[in-house]
Amino acid sequence: MNRTSSKAAAAGAAHPRAGAFIPPSPPAASLRLASGWLWLGMASLVGAGLFAVLLVLSRTPYVQDIFPWVDFFHSALVVHVDLSVLFWFLAFAGVIWSFNASARWIYLGWPALALATAGALIVAAAPFVDSGKPIMSNYIPVLQGPVFLSGLVLFAGGIAFLVLRSLVAALPAGRGTTGAGALRFGIVASLVAAAFALIAYAWSYAQVPDELTGTPYFELLFWGGGHVMQFSYTLLMLTAWLWLASASASGMRLSVSPRLATLLLALGLLPVFLTPFIYLAHDIISSRHVEQFTLLMKVGGSLAAAPLGLAVAYGLLRGRRAEPPLQPLRAALISSLILFAVGGGISLMIQGSNTIITAHYHGTGGAVSLAFMGLTYYLLPVLGYRAADLKWARIQPYVYGAGQLLHIIGLLWSGGYGVQRKVAGAAQELHTIGQKAGMGLMGLGGLIAVIGGLMFLVVVFRAMRRPAGR
Repeated sequence: MNRTSSKAAAAGAAHPRAGAFIPPSPPAASLRLASGWLWLGMASLVGAGLFAVLLVLSRTPYVQDIFPWVDFFHSALVVHVDLSVLFWFLAFAGVIWSFNASARWIYLGWPALALATAGALIVAAAPFVDSGKPIMSNYIPVLQGPVFLSGLVLFAGGIAFLVLRSLVAALPAGRGTTGAGALRFGIVASLVAAAFALIAYAWSYAQVPDELTGTPYFELLFWGGGHVMQFSYTLLMLTAWLWLASASASGMRLSVSPRLATLLLALGLLPVFLTPFIYLAHDIISSRHVEQFTLLMKVGGSLAAAPLGLAVAYGLLRGRRAEPPLQPLRAALISSLILFAVGGGISLMIQGSNTIITAHYHGTGGAVSLAFMGLTYYLLPVLGYRAADLKWARIQPYVYGAGQLLHIIGLLWSGGYGVQRKVAGAAQELHTIGQKAGMGLMGLGGLIAVIGGLMFLVVVFRAMRRPAGR
């Protein structure tokens, strides 16, 4: 994007056209806070990339002898996963939630960011100062040591303050009969889902038996809240889809009305309210507790995503070709829609504990990431930075999305041959040509996705290096 398109994007956010799913810009104080959360999100991705390099080095002959830990590979994997998913997703949620907030209770906003940042730094440092046992628990893998867990608690405290402040300061959605109102409703809905997730984490912590340790303990601790938090991520992604589709539509009106969009977003939030009933009806150590949260996400997760995704896709198909400055937004939106559709379809094929599960959440998680990447490109000039370099920004989402697609196809292929999840090396037991081919495709796709992720970092950091107009 050039300077003219940068100014146009910022102006469009301040004065969106009638019916557009674009919220007006908030007060300057909220923009500064949103910018702070964006820096944390980008730093989390940089840390995830560095740990990805360490993952490779820790399994490289001769080089691996430099690392003094017996199981540094799994320790690095824990931190890589948390930084690339949990910290990145919630930091960017902070961007969106802060963008949708007035200056009310701003004194809670900056301490929340400071706590989350301190927690992220401690978590990143944990493998080098504390040899805690790596536990690959679902949703939030951990190092069972005081340093890592202290950092995780600090980060959680920052997110709790973020959610509280954002709920109190959220700008009103009105009746939801305008595009901006529908978008604000979706943002608030994601906040409500996040609040329920935090309550679920606390409820689980209070109920998990003290005699449980290791993997069983952390699996139960994060199971309920982890499932509910997926609804928050999904609602944020759906909101980003509407936002990106409207911002990149070149004057084309989407084939979904603000009223219908609000109804669908409300439908996407509705399953979250069943959370306390699951806790009250089933003991946390019972199989029914685990099954009910799995069913909640499996059934409820597509209630809004499927119809809203189809509506956005139809609107894109019948619309004009995006103008060059808008192509990065369109590329991110298209790639996100495809990955979510593939990941959601794979969820219907899950049987047992194999890499088909991994393929599913790489598809849906990659879709969320792509939606956030596209929204980052849109928000850069709005937050006062230079617009993204069009040459690279318009192909980056396709590179990342294509890599992730190959990655999950490889995982799906391997899972069909019985390759188990959460194992590496000889433990994978790759004996047949089909198994080896599937994992080879997985590795190739992962490499391409990493290249796409690096492109995103370079493009965004170059834009954030200097404020716009300098």
